[in-house]
Amino acid sequence: MNLPMQIKGIIFDLDGTLVESSLDFGLIRQQIGCPDGIDLLNYVDDLSCKATQADAKQIILDHEYQDALSAKPIKGMTELINAIEAAKLPIAIVTRNSLAASALKVKQNNIAIDHVLTREDYPAKPAPDALLAIAAQWQIAPQDIIYVGDYLYDIQAANNAGMIACFINHGIESTYQHLADIIINDLSQLQQLLVGHSHSD
Repeated sequence: MNLPMQIKGIIFDLDGTLVESSLDFGLIRQQIGCPDGIDLLNYVDDLSCKATQADAKQIILDHEYQDALSAKPIKGMTELINAIEAAKLPIAIVTRNSLAASALKVKQNNIAIDHVLTREDYPAKPAPDALLAIAAQWQIAPQDIIYVGDYLYDIQAANNAGMIACFINHGIESTYQHLADIIINDLSQLQQLLVGHSHSD
């Protein structure tokens, strides 16, 4: 499995990609009354009663914050980020998480990435807005950037932005992973691809 030769930047999802997440989405849905099959954030955005909406947002924030307190780095995260920095490639995070929870996770797990965009910054994935904003800031064409994530929305966001979609499945085949350009089992596999890539340049 070879990477396209022109990778010039890397963007990561946060939960399930760089750090573990134990968010219980079933419980969150139950607490705010969101039916299955509807995107949680869209459901909250569409609530017509402002008080109900504020309560629902707070419930999600509380869950995210609790999750952030216990989140641990995913195996190989630090080594991968160090390797990317050594290769002098720009690096960023785009997450559907809140700013408060994301900032805590980055700090607690010593993630050496300063550039973090959350759902407070841009429309949430699968919308490509945050990814395209980073590409514009880096002045790098989207097709030269790889986006790494562990969920369908990550692949869709990368596809929508015209970026290289890299899916990490943690060794469990998923029904939608064929939509990604690159499939990896763990972060060390991505590191091998990138290190091999930088040597052959």
